[in-house]
Amino acid sequence: MRSPLRRSLIAKLLAAQLAVIVAGSTTLALVSLLLGPTLYRRHVSEALGIVPPTVLHHLDEAFGQSLALSLAVGIAAAALAAVVVSWALSSRVVRPVRALAAAARDVSRGNYSARVSASGEDEITVLARAFNEMAGALASAEERRRRLLADLAHELRTPLATLDAHLEGLADGIVAPEPQTWQLLRAQTARLARLTDDISKVSRAEEHQLDLRLARVSAETLLTAAADAARAAYAAKGVTLEVQPGGHPPALEVDRDRLAEVLANLLDNALRHTPPGGTVTLAAERDGADALLTVADTGEGLNPAELERIFERFYRTDTARSRDRGGSGIGLTIARALVEAHGGTLWAESAGPGTGTRFLCRLPAA
Repeated sequence: MRSPLRRSLIAKLLAAQLAVIVAGSTTLALVSLLLGPTLYRRHVSEALGIVPPTVLHHLDEAFGQSLALSLAVGIAAAALAAVVVSWALSSRVVRPVRALAAAARDVSRGNYSARVSASGEDEITVLARAFNEMAGALASAEERRRRLLADLAHELRTPLATLDAHLEGLADGIVAPEPQTWQLLRAQTARLARLTDDISKVSRAEEHQLDLRLARVSAETLLTAAADAARAAYAAKGVTLEVQPGGHPPALEVDRDRLAEVLANLLDNALRHTPPGGTVTLAAERDGADALLTVADTGEGLNPAELERIFERFYRTDTARSRDRGGSGIGLTIARALVEAHGGTLWAESAGPGTGTRFLCRLPAA
């Protein structure tokens, strides 16, 4: 059974073409009937001279019949052509539109894998490609949402269980309201606050909803400021923090606060995985037309299989490490999302366990 969409398009295309044909045929008929006989009689008089009335009447009838027959054949041929063209054009247009409508219904029902074929360069193809891009973005957002909910459920379970157990113990008198107890409860609530703040940051960064306040700044300025902010924590652990003079990297146009957050996350990660006596080095250099910032440590190092996984939410190379002693588990995820929001790339390199790790951040020049 033909769809309403198909009937509607065929009817509209056919009606439009028939309207043009009717208008043109009416104009042609009026002009022919009003001017044709007069011109015809004048040419007959010029060619034959004085024509008897009976002969002239016969010639007028012949001219009128031939004119009417010609108009009828022409109008019928034009109408037939309009029907054929309307049908062919509507079929060509309706097929991809109908596929788009079906795919849109699938997407509206939660099937974000729906796609439509897009070949050619016409407007329908452009629309199909835009739809596929939209469906892909929705699928990616839905996947991130599912992973985020799963990660949150996992990450919230431990602090909530700790809080519930201690509050129940306090209520029953099993746990004494000592300073250590209140300190533990405050630590768990701080952990929850940090987790929610980090989740908000990474979600907004991945959805390109960050308000970046770009300003021109040198790479050396960024590295020096980041090192100064982290130096006290490094000194407390006994890890050396160095800033190497750069090879004249180009100036950057970035959000200084966001890039400071990136470097802070990288330095915090390096500090956690570098033992006392180790060294973490900040450096900047030119990489073609871009600037390359690096944070290299002499710490634990990574297996090749972990070089990409460390940027996943809540991934930890040491599953035995208590989360209370580290960050929220998404510092590197936030760092990569912020770098990509600036049009850059962030990745890690390591020769293996025990060889240290180097994080590289490439950013376009101002």
